[in-house]
Amino acid sequence: MTAGMQFGVYVPQIVPEYETMLTLARTAERTGFSTFWLFDHLYAPGLPEHPALEAWTTTTALLASTTTLRVGSLVLCNSFRHPALLARMATTLDIISHGRLEFGLGSGSIDEEHRRAGLPWEPIARRSQRLAEALEIITRMFAAERTSFDGRYYQVADFPNVPGPVQRPRPPIHIGGAGPKFTLPLVARFADVWNVPTYGLRNWRSLTEVLEAECARIDRDPAEIRRSHQAVLAIAPREADLPDVEARTRRRFGAAAFGLDDGYLGTPTMLVDHIGERAEQGISSIAFMVGAKQAEATMELFATEVLPHL
Repeated sequence: MTAGMQFGVYVPQIVPEYETMLTLARTAERTGFSTFWLFDHLYAPGLPEHPALEAWTTTTALLASTTTLRVGSLVLCNSFRHPALLARMATTLDIISHGRLEFGLGSGSIDEEHRRAGLPWEPIARRSQRLAEALEIITRMFAAERTSFDGRYYQVADFPNVPGPVQRPRPPIHIGGAGPKFTLPLVARFADVWNVPTYGLRNWRSLTEVLEAECARIDRDPAEIRRSHQAVLAIAPREADLPDVEARTRRRFGAAAFGLDDGYLGTPTMLVDHIGERAEQGISSIAFMVGAKQAEATMELFATEVLPHL
């Protein structure tokens, strides 16, 4: 039922030193995780006093220090980098890593960090329009040596991207979210992977219907788009440990945005059943969110007590 399913670990890099992230990435690689994910924020959201590392620099260092692990951000913020520059950065990093870059891109989610940095913050409709133009430029640059585009927000003229990325037809493009009006049309047009946030599972059937309708409108096969799920992971080694593990996890990930009740919290047996249910829904990969302090132990426990039964 879960054959071919891939698992990744998503560790927000709210740490004071790079060595912590390097240890976690190497642990993920050693214990059988396919992907390692970071967040793309200018500082820890809501916690500007906490140490945190920048996403793209950390991604580059981790890919240079691993051999099989695929690394990316869920997701990069479009307003932080011009799309032509971002496409060049992604292409170069794909070359350096011998084709191990995962490329996620979104319209931005936190207005405060934009204001603090002096970056414009626009309504969701306009941010989505900018994202659409950025994705058009980036996908063209991944596919061709030269790109021209004259949009409302971005313009590039005969812009080169040589050499191109190692991965063909391109590094996998992840688009996350569950908005039927703005997000799913972009998923249909551009995504290789639809990253479904935890809350998206509550309307899974209706959102899938919207995505399929959008694909039909542009004559794209929806089966070309893989589904991934992003949610918190917390493992209780034994049933007796479950109350303490749940209490600790709710202290860390209790905010509604984390959707813990739709995440992966339980004993190994419970998690095997839960992951099987997700596979039946059509989800082919899961990005487990864990805090940096618990990540190493959680990965080891998943590898020994859960993964062998999937």
